[in-house]
Amino acid sequence: MRRTPWPRLVLLAGAVAVVSATLLHTLEGRGVILVAPPVLAAVVMLGIAAVIARLGWNVRQFVRGKRPGLDPLLAARTVVLATAAAYTGAILTGWYSGHVLVVLSRLGHPPLRDFAVVAGVCALSAVALVVVGLVAERWCEVPPPEDDDSGGGVSAGSAA
Repeated sequence: MRRTPWPRLVLLAGAVAVVSATLLHTLEGRGVILVAPPVLAAVVMLGIAAVIARLGWNVRQFVRGKRPGLDPLLAARTVVLATAAAYTGAILTGWYSGHVLVVLSRLGHPPLRDFAVVAGVCALSAVALVVVGLVAERWCEVPPPEDDDSGGGVSAGSAA
């Protein structure tokens, strides 16, 4: 299993930001009142990132031989979860960034400023989810066998 390329995640976040900003701007133009994202969304994303970091760390210890009792299936699932977190975080980064873009020109109005701050915090939490997903994915790499000169590690997901 290959690592998730970060440029793909940046492009995905950018595309989602453009689409969501366009959609939200259109809805706002039709009289829909935009509601700020819940702060709980940021807390949940950071909680998920913490769980993925812990699971990735356990797999890292397993790969280094410091935790021999870890189930290889759990290691494979951790790789998949880390990849899913990276993609989900990229999508959510774009979504919440789109919220910020919609109100960016009207930050002088206090309710819209609060809206932008909460959406910005959610976007930063989503970026943290992306970073943790990519780091955990890297931690789950299994080094190639000593007799193999092909280079490049194999993830724990493909080793199981």
